[in-house]
Amino acid sequence: MDSNDILDDKDSGPEVQINFPSSVMSRIEEMMGGTEQFDSAEFDAVAYINRVFPTEQSLSGVESAAARCEFHLAGVEHDIRRLVRAQAEQREAGQNALVDAQRCIAELALQVADINKKAERSESMVREITSEIKQLDCAKSNLTAAITALNHLHMLVGGVDKLRSMTRSRQYKEIVLPMQAIMEVLQHFECYREIRELSSLREQVHAIRTELAAQIRADFKDAFTGSKSTISHRTLSEACAVVDILEPKVKQELLKWFINVQLQEYQHLFSAEQECAWISFVERRYAWLKRHLLATEESLANIFPHSWRLSEAITQQFCKITRSELSNIMSSRRSEVDVKLLLYAIQKTYNFELLLHKRFTGTELGAEPVDVGNDKSTNEFDDNKLAGVEPEPVEAGRPGGNNGSPWIGLIGACFEPYLSLYISSLDTNLRSLCDRFIQDAKAPASSSDTSANTSGAVISSCADLFLFYKKCLVQCARLTTGEPMIELAGVFQKYLREYASAVLQASLPRAHSSALPLAVPSMPSIVTNLHTLLRDDNQGNDARYTKQEISKITSVITTSEYCLETTIHLEQKLKEKVSPGLADKIDMTPEQDLFHKIISNCIQMLVQDLELASEPALQAMTKISWLNFDNVGDQSSYVTQIIMHLKNSVPNLRDNLSSSRKYFTQFCIRFANSFIPKFIQNIYKCKPISTVGSEQLLLDTHMLKTALLELPSIGSEVRRPAPATYTKVVIKLMTKAEMILKLVMAPLDGNLEGFVAQFVQLLPECTVAEFHKVLDMKGAKLSKAQLSSLDVLFKETCKNVNSDINK
Repeated sequence: MDSNDILDDKDSGPEVQINFPSSVMSRIEEMMGGTEQFDSAEFDAVAYINRVFPTEQSLSGVESAAARCEFHLAGVEHDIRRLVRAQAEQREAGQNALVDAQRCIAELALQVADINKKAERSESMVREITSEIKQLDCAKSNLTAAITALNHLHMLVGGVDKLRSMTRSRQYKEIVLPMQAIMEVLQHFECYREIRELSSLREQVHAIRTELAAQIRADFKDAFTGSKSTISHRTLSEACAVVDILEPKVKQELLKWFINVQLQEYQHLFSAEQECAWISFVERRYAWLKRHLLATEESLANIFPHSWRLSEAITQQFCKITRSELSNIMSSRRSEVDVKLLLYAIQKTYNFELLLHKRFTGTELGAEPVDVGNDKSTNEFDDNKLAGVEPEPVEAGRPGGNNGSPWIGLIGACFEPYLSLYISSLDTNLRSLCDRFIQDAKAPASSSDTSANTSGAVISSCADLFLFYKKCLVQCARLTTGEPMIELAGVFQKYLREYASAVLQASLPRAHSSALPLAVPSMPSIVTNLHTLLRDDNQGNDARYTKQEISKITSVITTSEYCLETTIHLEQKLKEKVSPGLADKIDMTPEQDLFHKIISNCIQMLVQDLELASEPALQAMTKISWLNFDNVGDQSSYVTQIIMHLKNSVPNLRDNLSSSRKYFTQFCIRFANSFIPKFIQNIYKCKPISTVGSEQLLLDTHMLKTALLELPSIGSEVRRPAPATYTKVVIKLMTKAEMILKLVMAPLDGNLEGFVAQFVQLLPECTVAEFHKVLDMKGAKLSKAQLSSLDVLFKETCKNVNSDINK
């Protein structure tokens, strides 16, 4: 039987051909270790035979080749039979396994159904068993609740009668526990409010409590106001225990009445008609309270519980009454209130409030201990500027604030509306202080002052002014954080402007006639007056400042810088001390701008003075015959003269401004911005000029550029690089001067377009007027038509260059 017969026997159905994708086939081939070449769809038998038998001589091996093919064919047929049998056996085994699985599933379903039936029977049995137990539990709960309610009802009925009898016999000690128990019972019966009998009992209990409260108040009144009271202190002490379990308002009303009784004597002794009620005798009020509290605590300590804080409550009411009475009496006698008297009352009041804070710290009103007597944070507004200076001791407290304690300011708040008198006194003191500063500024300088000014030191009166400001701020911050602090800030601003105008501005040489105005809106006239003065000085008086005058100017710069920085710190401290809602009203920016302007004007004075020294050399530069130069030599004498003036002047300025390096840098930058354009204007005046003369002038320009780049450290043993901003200014401006001279040396030779292009390339920011000046220096003889065409060409070239730059 061949393989076809086997296939026909095993599978009589229609033949089905299965085609697998090429990827699947390649994977099968990999797993099977490759395929025979005979299995390939592209197998060519002729080609195969030609390959096996390529020559006629190779035909001698035909028989052996045929034998190998037959052997291989027999092996393939054997494998096919084996695989067919294995497939048939696996199919039978699968069918048997499926039958076994179905049988097991059926058996499992029967077992699950049996288990469910048993579970239902068990649940039914448990329900039958526990149904009676639940009924018994419910009956037990109801019975327990009924017994408890009956017991409470019995307790309530009996307790009401007992409370009524004990109340009438004033057995206060025995009332406490039954009353608490009855209140708990009533709380238990809260859910039975609709029952009439219980509502009646509740009303009886409340009536007893009301009667008990009225009786206790009557007992206290009889004990403390009656002439012959039979109520003992022990009875009153027991009554206080009863009050604690009554409504809170009962205790509040009792304390209010008792405190008013205790303070009746005080209100009578210090009524407005009495002389001792005036604030000059305010210490007597506080002495009375101290004596009264001592007497009260000795005599009544065994009556009132400590938890009632009787002394604290009396003191708090005393403070409220005192604040109200002092406020009323000061309002009615306002004309008699002066600064000395006001500060005395504030100081005594603060000392008393501080004593109360220490006495009642940790109680309900004074919850936490706070250090209010030694607040270091209010003692300085600028540690750096006023290092080592301590404010004078200030004991007065803050009437409007609390310094972290509820006692501080409880009485003193009544003084705050009158603190404007204190601010006025500070204004007067500052007026006297500034007058002294002004007189000192006008007085001839002593030898010590001269030596101080030589180094450009800060004027001593400046430190004295801010020291006084510091003391005023410390004291006023302890007195209030309200509107008076805003008034104080206004006073500070007023005398900062006064100091700037009458002291700093007046100290400037030949500038004493242009005093600074005090009003901030007219501050622009400061710059106008000073610039006019400088211009007049330069035009009408060529005398330079002396060394002492230079020292005064640098001293004003360092002093203004000190004032500027300290004013910033002062504004910050004022905003910290004032109430948050008022902080935005404090603004010292105008005063800071004022000091900025003074510094700027002083720097301008120094710049103009140094320019004035260089002016003769620049004039000599224009008088040189640049047309007759034959060869280029060393730097010209005018350059040597300018550098000599720089070496003589700048080191002194640098030493005087050693503590204000940024302003020395500003001086250098301003000088460069002012001197170099003048130097360029003088270059334009050097005409006519030859090519050799241009080369000499270019050499002079380069030497001057080198000297200017070294200006910040000129004459100094320590060489440090110049600031980058200054170097940038000098290089930019001096490069322009060099480019001008290079253009002067450039040949014209009729190539006007090339010259214009070179001009715009080297000096892209120049104007037509400067273009004409360069042509004049070159000695170009052009007609009006040629000059007009050059102007048009110059403008078009500049426009094209600018458009290229923008792109």
